[in-house]
Order: sequence, then C-alpha cells, then structure tokens
Amino acid sequence: MPGQVRAVAAADPSGPLTVTSYGADPLTTVITRVDLSGKVAWQRSYPGTGRPQSRLSTDGILWVAYPDSGGRLLEGVLPDGSTGPSTRPERHLDEEVGAFVLLDDGFVISWVSASRLVRGERSRSTSVPEPRVARYTREGECLWSTPIVLGAVSFPGVVEMGDRTGWEIQPRRPWVPEEIGVDHWEPLLVSADRIAASFTDTRGGIGRTFFLNLESGETISATSPAPTGRKAIAGPGQFLIGSQGYGAFMTSLYGRDGAETASWASQGAMLVDRNGSVSGPELENHLPSRSRFRRLTPDNTLVDGPALTGYYTSHPAMDCEGTTVFWRDGKLLAVDADLAGHELFAMDDSRTVIGRALLLSEGSVAVSLDNEVLVFRTPLGPLAEGPWPCGEGNLQGNPLLS
Repeated sequence: MPGQVRAVAAADPSGPLTVTSYGADPLTTVITRVDLSGKVAWQRSYPGTGRPQSRLSTDGILWVAYPDSGGRLLEGVLPDGSTGPSTRPERHLDEEVGAFVLLDDGFVISWVSASRLVRGERSRSTSVPEPRVARYTREGECLWSTPIVLGAVSFPGVVEMGDRTGWEIQPRRPWVPEEIGVDHWEPLLVSADRIAASFTDTRGGIGRTFFLNLESGETISATSPAPTGRKAIAGPGQFLIGSQGYGAFMTSLYGRDGAETASWASQGAMLVDRNGSVSGPELENHLPSRSRFRRLTPDNTLVDGPALTGYYTSHPAMDCEGTTVFWRDGKLLAVDADLAGHELFAMDDSRTVIGRALLLSEGSVAVSLDNEVLVFRTPLGPLAEGPWPCGEGNLQGNPLLS
C-alpha cells in the first residue's frame, strides 16, 4: 500500500478486501480494492485529516470521511470504485469528524476540533469548538446533537514537577485539557439503543466514555476520568471499557443503564462470543512482556491462557469452534477453546500492527503490517457469531450491533 494501513474490511468472507491507508503524506487517504490473491482492482485517493476513516456497509459501499472546499464530506464508494451517494453533515467552523459509525438509516458522528495539521496557517483557532456527538439521516439531516463536557480531569499516578511544586515530583492536581480528541481505540461504538463515545485529553491520555441514548441523544452516564484503553461491544446496550497506564490495567463492563456491573484486573483486545464469554490477548505497556491470553469470567476472575511475547498485537477474530487467531511478535497465533496455544506462522518481523485480523472463507486470515496486507491460509473454520467483533465478525469494520 502507499502508506501505513489503517483499516482492512470485506463485505463478504470470500473477499475482496477494501484497504484504507495513508498516502505519501498524512494528509492523503488512499482506498484500495484488492482480491485475496493480491490483485488490485482499483485505487482512489482523497484529501485527509491525518486520521483516515472509512466504514463498509453490508451492500459493499465504502463510506469515506474527508475534508473538501465545502466542509466535511461523507462519500460512498461503490464496489467498482465509482462515486456513489454522499452527504455533507452540518458542522461548526474548525470542526472535523473524529469518528463515525454507519447506521442502518444514517450516521452517528463524534465531532472534535480540527487538528493544526488541517487548519494549516490558522495554527490557533479563535473559537475552539467543544466536542459533541450527533446523529444524522443518510441525507445529512441532523436529528440531534449532544455537547460533550469532559471537564477537569485527574488520575492517581499522573505527576507534575515545577514552580508550583517547588520542583518536587507531586501528584498533579485536576486540570482542564487544552485539546480534546476522540479516543485512539474504538472511539465510537453503537449497540442497540446505546452509544459509547470516548473522548480524551490528547496530551495527557486521560479520558472518559459517555453513554448516550441513540434515539434522543440524552447522556445517560459517563465513566470517571482514567487512562484510555481498548473497548468492545459486550451485548445489546452493553460495553467493555478498558484502561491502561499510570498504574491502571483493568476492564469494566457497563450495562444499558450506564452503570458498572463487573470489572477485571486485565486489559486487552477482547472478544465476546455468542454466550457472552470474554477472552483475548492482554495488551500491557511493559517489556519484556508479562501479558497472557486471558479469559474473563463472570465472577470477575481471570483464567490464564498461554503467555505472550512481544508487544504489537492485532485485534483477534474467532472461528465457530472457539479458536481465536491474531498476530503478535512476528507470529500468527491461535488459541483454541481449551486455551491451548498454537503457532501457525512465524517470521522475523517487528513492524507495527494496529488493525484487526480478518477471518475469511476457507480459513484465510488477513492481517496488516505497516504498509502491507498479508493473507494466510489456515485450518480455521468459519467465523463465530457474537456481539464483538460485530457485523459478520466485524468484517465490515463498522462497530454497530443493531
């Protein structure tokens, strides 16, 4: 690919793949359609914001968010690469799409202040817009818009040193972020009639997840400020929210009423199967690795799977027999339903992997490493059903559970 891959999706397990990547610079988004043999069908480039974003619908239309002279555009790209439907949602000046989810009848968008990269010469905006979450029809009509108030944030473990502390290291007092963005991992999830929208202090890494009513936009509750982590849809109206950093390493389950109902001393790229069982590779910021493949049980305890070396990890996929597959430390790994580990492929490769492992037909598994997409043939079975990853094993890369 022309630049680092940000997302790989497929409308059907048989392919082809639609790849969203950077171009030659961060302000270019490139969309590539390629089959499982590696043959490129077409490639298109768009203006970018430094965060390439796309969502694939079940009918094969890829929706791309990008800036143009008229503001911010959501454009559909048809399977043959031609331009399909488009919409220009109403926005405020110096506001950009932080994240979006494709609904059956429209969109949910998290709006944040445009980055300096996008503002260009206007390095400082005269009026920085507050973040918000809004719902739109496919035609761009705004049904509701909810402002997000992150407020002052703090967390034990965040320290400061300066004149105010007599040049001694002390816990940092609560502060109001200068810049707020969407969370890096799973910033916007929609499950049944609930939304989990995550925003963070882009400099300090402390953020909150806000639970909203999909129909009205009403804010139901919000998590306490904490270091950001991985998230997942756990069931209708239910979400897993992870936290890692500054001494935090945990995952909490939140119900439809926005209240915490369970928590575990682990955090990672978790899967949720059709029975509600949660498991996946831990992702701890520590080298040498202390992470394992874990199963999170209903009584808030952990069941150990195999130890994991290395650091960079793809989000896993699961087949119908309960075997989980993912890329980590230069290896394609599988962990079966009995938590036994298997090495399917290995090579000397430490490149960054930030996407998902896609389980396709006939056991094919696609992973992205930096600017390459690799497809492996494995003995795995068809995709499992479950709330997360969602939408045909989240092949479409659209975090929606209707």
